[in-house]
Amino acid sequence: MDQQQRSSSGYSHSPRSPSSQPYLSVSVTDPVKLGNGVQAYISYRVITKTNLPDYQGPEKIVIRRYSDFVWLHDRLFEKYKGVFIPPLPEKSAVEKFRFSAEFIEMRRQALDVFVNRIASHQELQKSEDLKTFLQAEEETMERLRAHESSYFKKKPADLLQIFKDVQSRVSDVVLGKEKPVEESNPDYEKLKHYIFELENHLAEAQKHAYRLVKRHRELGQSLSDFGKAAKLLGACEADGLGKALTELGAKSETLSIRLQKEAHQLLMNFEEPLKDYVRAVQSIKATIAERANAFRQQCELAETMKLKEINLYAPFALSSALFSWISFMCLGIT
Repeated sequence: MDQQQRSSSGYSHSPRSPSSQPYLSVSVTDPVKLGNGVQAYISYRVITKTNLPDYQGPEKIVIRRYSDFVWLHDRLFEKYKGVFIPPLPEKSAVEKFRFSAEFIEMRRQALDVFVNRIASHQELQKSEDLKTFLQAEEETMERLRAHESSYFKKKPADLLQIFKDVQSRVSDVVLGKEKPVEESNPDYEKLKHYIFELENHLAEAQKHAYRLVKRHRELGQSLSDFGKAAKLLGACEADGLGKALTELGAKSETLSIRLQKEAHQLLMNFEEPLKDYVRAVQSIKATIAERANAFRQQCELAETMKLKEINLYAPFALSSALFSWISFMCLGIT
C-alpha cells in the first residue's frame, strides 16, 4: 500500500447521537513495513471511534509504530502510580522473525488488546496521553518520543544519592530502630505470594505450549519432506508401486498441511494467550514494586521529619539544661 495513502487521516462528519451510550472503540489494523535495513519498522493504522466529548470527532485515523505504543505505556506507568498498566508485547530482536507475517500479526493483535484495555479502563481512558496517542499527527508523536526518550531513563546513583543513603543509615542509628523494607499487611502479602506463584505456573505452562507448537511444526515439516521424497520415488517406479508411492506422498503432504494449521491454531489460541497472561502478571509485579518503593519513600520521609524535630527541639533542651545548671550553681554560691 502506498505510504502517502496510508498516512492520510481525517474525521468523519456524521453528527453525534446525544442519546447513545458513551463509547470509545480502538482498532489496530493494516500493518505495513516501512524503511530498509536497520531503519526498517512496522507501522499500524489506528482507528478510533467515539462519542466522548473530549475527543475532536467521532472517528480518527492515525499511523503509529511500536515505539509510539511504548511511549504511551511509559507515560501511563509514570503518571498512574498504583494502577495496573496493561502489558505490551515484547520486541523481537531477531531480524528474520521481526518481519515475518506470523510475528507481525501476533504483535498487531497484542497491540490492539493493549490499547483497548486502556480505552476501557475508567481512569486510564481519561488520560491526556491516550488522547494524544489516538489523535496527534505523526510529526507530533515523533517530537514527543524524542522529548521523552531520555526523561524516563533511570540514572545511576550519584554523590547525592550516596549521601542520602548514608543519611538514611545514620537516621536508623539515631532513632534506634530499623525502617521496614515493606509494609506488613497479611492480605497484601497473601496476594503478593499468589501473584509470584501464578507467574511461575503460567511461565511453565507457556514453555509446554511452546514445545507443543514446535513439535507440531517439526512433525509437519518432516511429513512434507517425506511426501516429496515419496512422490519423487513414485515417479521413478512403474505400475502399481509407483502409483502407491505417489499417493503416499500426496497423503503425507496433506497431513503436513493439516499439522501446520494445527500448529498455528495452537500458537494463536493457546501459547499466545498464555504469554499475554505472563506479561500481565509481570505488569502487576511492576505495580507491586512501585507500591513497595512508595512505602519505602514514605518511611524515609517520616524519618527525615523525626530528625528535623530532634534538631528543632535540641537547642531548647540544651538551653533549659544550661539554665538549670547555672541556677543550681548560683544557689550553691549563695
